[in-house]
Amino acid sequence: MSNKLKYAPNPPPEPILPLIPTLGPKKRGRKATKKQYFTPDTDLAIAEYLNSSNQDERDDIFKERIWYPFYKLAENLIHTFKFYYTEVDDLEDLKHEVICFLLEKLDYFKPEKGSKAFSYFSIVGKNYLILYNNTNYQKKKQKVDVLKADEDDGVLHQLGRDERKEEIKTFIDYLTEYIDKHMFTMFKKDKDRKVCDAINTLFKRRENLEIFNKKALYIYIREMTEVDTPVITKVTKKLKIIYKKLYNEYNETGYVKI
Repeated sequence: MSNKLKYAPNPPPEPILPLIPTLGPKKRGRKATKKQYFTPDTDLAIAEYLNSSNQDERDDIFKERIWYPFYKLAENLIHTFKFYYTEVDDLEDLKHEVICFLLEKLDYFKPEKGSKAFSYFSIVGKNYLILYNNTNYQKKKQKVDVLKADEDDGVLHQLGRDERKEEIKTFIDYLTEYIDKHMFTMFKKDKDRKVCDAINTLFKRRENLEIFNKKALYIYIREMTEVDTPVITKVTKKLKIIYKKLYNEYNETGYVKI
């Protein structure tokens, strides 16, 4: 069950902001950093959220200890990278869209694999905003058939065939869910996971893409991950193998075992 539905219509009540320090003798020490909103307590809250099976408890943890760090993370990503091509009238709405997307990704975060929450959710949020921003920018420039396929023989070629669009759509929904669940076991290196997550994000938002071919894919992924083309190629080849395996399973059974 997706957690998104509970928060998407209206953002959760803004939690109590961090207490303002009381006046007193000025202490020496390091200046507060821009990351301070994402504190050790945030990491602890995320761990408690993931370990809890009680939905009410998870809701309380999210609203009281995770919502605000996610809000500030979304805000900083939008303004740092100037993601201002938007379909919403207010950037506050865009922030809450990012928060909902991060909430969807919460259950896929695996702290036991050694990943840091701030780094993981920064990448996830940035990937979402890059694709969102580029999609809206392209809409302003030109209108191109959605899911226009490249002539290259591969995963994306399958996506562009109009006569199989509905069948492929259902399968890709299975595929993206499978990748979300197994990404940390399929790829051991952080760079590979970044690329995998970027490709999976593209698949999920494929219906909003103005251009979807091999060249555009590589451009999007380089922007999202800042990794070299050989890494992208390596991950793409592995995903093609997984794609073919799961698609054969889908053709035989009508579903994919997640």
